[in-house]
Amino acid sequence: MVTIHCLGSGLVGSFVIKKLSTLGVKINVIDIEETNYLIENDLIKIYVKDAFLYCQETFDDDDLFINMLPGNLGHSVTKLLVSKGKRIVDLSFSEETPEILHEIALESGARLLWDVGIAPGFSNMLISYASRVGDGIINAEIRVGGNPIETDAEWSYMAPFSPNDVIAEYTRPARIVRDRKICILPALSERHKIMVKQRGEMEAFLTDGLRSLIDTIPANDMMEYTVRWPGHIQRFIDERKTNNLNEKNLMQMWKFDKNRREFTWMEIKVECKNGEEMRWTVYDEGLHGDSSMARTTGLVTFSCIKQWLIDESLINRGVYPPENLSNQVIFNVLQDLRDEGVTIEGPDINL
Repeated sequence: MVTIHCLGSGLVGSFVIKKLSTLGVKINVIDIEETNYLIENDLIKIYVKDAFLYCQETFDDDDLFINMLPGNLGHSVTKLLVSKGKRIVDLSFSEETPEILHEIALESGARLLWDVGIAPGFSNMLISYASRVGDGIINAEIRVGGNPIETDAEWSYMAPFSPNDVIAEYTRPARIVRDRKICILPALSERHKIMVKQRGEMEAFLTDGLRSLIDTIPANDMMEYTVRWPGHIQRFIDERKTNNLNEKNLMQMWKFDKNRREFTWMEIKVECKNGEEMRWTVYDEGLHGDSSMARTTGLVTFSCIKQWLIDESLINRGVYPPENLSNQVIFNVLQDLRDEGVTIEGPDINL
């Protein structure tokens, strides 16, 4: 029987692990700290251990590794696993993206699928689908964010994943496509107000979320915006300008509160070369104690893993982003999200 090695068991990671346990597979959970979200049972074994050291051990060839570690730590583990020829699903969202490991994977026999969350991930799949059926893309825009339902007098925000990764999102220059050229703009630029049907007026600003799409999907213009409550990002800019931005304090103030209601919203707008315009919206407020970001991100990850376990040939030798997945896989991911109660409006995925 295949063993799934889950590296990291935070908010999103623990949700993925609980979903995987419904498949009846053996799961090893590796985290540097005791997990508050999981309990060992006949299927789940928890190891409080450094993931990098753990991955240096010997494993069966058909084992599958799910990298849900934060940022650059995740990339170092992915690099090790690729060199060992393993099967990997990478959700680490590191600044150094794993396509640079493609040649190493071809030599070692590793098979890696990366960035399979809500955005990047599901957003890539929908844009790829639009490009296929629309004879290419003229313009694509992604707007996405996870936020508390109620605002407050402070930041009106809590981080559903590593706060360090959120801060990196706010400071890392944004790569976009404009007039068929890759442009690098300051993060947080091109701020504008938007209307979210379920919540009202919010604010969007550029962040570096396109990642693999820049190289894989030709377009005249393409960009991704992060969505927050009005006032949030202005406070970040003001405190950074006056040198009052303390990352340690931010990590405490942005700590996720599971008792506070929150939601995730995403909009994908695509103008195709055949004249067709496609628009999808995704909305979720969490369910059964699981946060919306854990659900929307983790269900995409879970669906991809589930399909790979069923179809061994889903991922070839090498390193591949989510937009390489077939229309059938994309259809299944969308259906799995809907089956779990995530609201998705927009065109059907035609096979």
